[in-house]
Amino acid sequence: MSQRNTGVTPQVVNAHACPVREVLDRVAGKWSVQILVAAAQGPIRFTELERGIEGISRRMLTLTLRNLERDGLVTRTVYPTVPPRVEYELTPVAQELHETLQRLTDWAERNRVYIAEARAAYDVERQPELLDA
Repeated sequence: MSQRNTGVTPQVVNAHACPVREVLDRVAGKWSVQILVAAAQGPIRFTELERGIEGISRRMLTLTLRNLERDGLVTRTVYPTVPPRVEYELTPVAQELHETLQRLTDWAERNRVYIAEARAAYDVERQPELLDA
């Protein structure tokens, strides 16, 4: 079907998709998801996040936390101690997002065997095509 018959143009798609894509890119990022999971049980200190998230650099943790705070997904509380103690906590919106991530994780766990079998069947079915290419 041509674009003129559907009324869907790239401009219409992009006008709706861009803001959503921007949000999804942020919350679905590798480090964002791990921070959201780590902070889901309550306030957590920066150093606990740094130790608990394997492979994240201090700079990347700082940048990701700032972005999550900017997006209204985490709150940052600084306590007037020496040295200053800083805690991060999920906002209600981020708690809702965490519940959604948990449902997605549950779905993936329930369906991982099915997906592995589907991939194997697809690969066996396509093997002659791969050899001819």
